[in-house]
Amino acid sequence: MSTDSTLRFGAQTDEVTSLLRIVNLVRTGEATTRPEIGRVTGLGRGVVTQRVDQAIQMGFLGEGDFGASSGGRAPRTLRFRAEQGHIIVCALGAAHIRVGVTALDGDILGHTHRAWDIAKGPAKTLGAAMDMVDELMKDFPKLPVWSVVVGLPGPVDFATGQPVAPPIMPGWNGADVRTPFEERFNAPVWVDNDVNLLAFGERARRREALADLIYCKIGSGIGAGLLSQGRIHRGANGAAGDIGHVRVPDSRETCRCGKVGCLEAVAGGWALVRDAGQAIAGGAASSMEGRANKGALTLEDITTAAEGGDPLAISLVQKAARVMGESIAALVNMFNPGVIVIGGAIAAAGEVFLAEVRQRVYELSLPLATRDLTIVLSVNDEREPLRGGAELAREQLFDITFPRWFADGRPSPERIAA
Repeated sequence: MSTDSTLRFGAQTDEVTSLLRIVNLVRTGEATTRPEIGRVTGLGRGVVTQRVDQAIQMGFLGEGDFGASSGGRAPRTLRFRAEQGHIIVCALGAAHIRVGVTALDGDILGHTHRAWDIAKGPAKTLGAAMDMVDELMKDFPKLPVWSVVVGLPGPVDFATGQPVAPPIMPGWNGADVRTPFEERFNAPVWVDNDVNLLAFGERARRREALADLIYCKIGSGIGAGLLSQGRIHRGANGAAGDIGHVRVPDSRETCRCGKVGCLEAVAGGWALVRDAGQAIAGGAASSMEGRANKGALTLEDITTAAEGGDPLAISLVQKAARVMGESIAALVNMFNPGVIVIGGAIAAAGEVFLAEVRQRVYELSLPLATRDLTIVLSVNDEREPLRGGAELAREQLFDITFPRWFADGRPSPERIAA
C-alpha cells in the first residue's frame, strides 16, 4: 500500500476527512457507487473520483460489479476490502475459552472452544487462548491481524484493558491482558467485559445503529450490557451493568464476592445449583437427583429439567426469574430501553423463565418506560460473543481511531495509542 505525501499521519485536512468518510460510506454500505457518494457527501464528481482513487491505491477499497442503471451507463460499485486482514476475538468465560477469527467486515471465518477454569489465572489462561488462536490461524491465509478483542467475565477498566477486582477471577485484579496479545500479534488490543461483547453482537445482528438495548446475561454469574443510541455505556470505571452484585432485599445468602445478599447469590447459575442440591438432599423429588448426588449438577441440567416439567427445577427457575425481573425493572425505569435480551445458560429454560421476568418487569416499571418495550431471549448462538467482539473492533478501528492510522494502510498499537 502506498500513501500520498498529503495524507501523512496527523494531517486532519478537509481532504483527509472526506477520504475517511468515503471509505466508511462504502464499508457500511451507505453509498457504494461514485454517484451515490457524491449525493451523500455533496462533493463534486472530480473530487469524488480523486478520493476514491486514493482509497483504492491505499488498499481500503476495490472495484465491484456494475450497479443498477438509472437511465444511462450503469455505475461501477465499490467494495470495502474486508479480506485484507483479520480480527481475532478471545471470549473468556468462567469455565471456557472461545476464540474466533473474522474478516474486517465481521464475517466469522472460523472458531473453536475448550473447557477452562478462569481461576487458573491470567498467565496460563492467556497462554492457552493464544495457543488456540495460533492453531486456528493455520487454516487461513497469512494475513496481518488488524485487531484483537478479549472478553472477560468481570469488570474491566476499558481504558487500560485491566480487570478490576473481578469476583470470580482470583489473581486477575490489575492483570496486564493487553500487552501479551500486542506482542504476539503486533496489533491493537481492546479488552472488555464479556456481556458488552454480547450487547455488541446483538447490535450487529439487528443492524440497529441507534439501538437502546439491555443485554442481561444469566449464567454462572449475572451481568448486563447497556447500549444507548448504539453506544456501549461502560461508566466511569467500567463497572456499569454489573447488576450481579446489587443487593436483594431480605436475602442473607453469601456471594462469591464476599458480600451478603447479592443478586448473583440468589439468581445466578451457581446459586440455583446450590439450592437444587440442598432441596434434593432434604428429600425433594426430582429428575435431577442422580446428577445432584454425584455432585455433577449444572445450570444446564436445571434448565433442561425445567423445560421437561420437573417441579423442583421449574420452581427454582421461576424464583430466579422473579428476582431478576425486579432488578431489570429498576434498569427499565432508569434506562428506558427499547429491547431487553435475556441470554446466558438460563435462556435455555425458555418461557418458563421469560414469562416470569416479563410479568415482574411490567408490574414494577413505569407505563411509559414499558410502552414500546420488547423482552426476548437471545438467539443462543455460541458465536455471538465472537460476532460482538468483531463489532467492537470495527467500531474502534473505523469510527474512533481511523484518523490516527489510516495513512499507514493498517492499524498498529503505536498509532492507536498516539
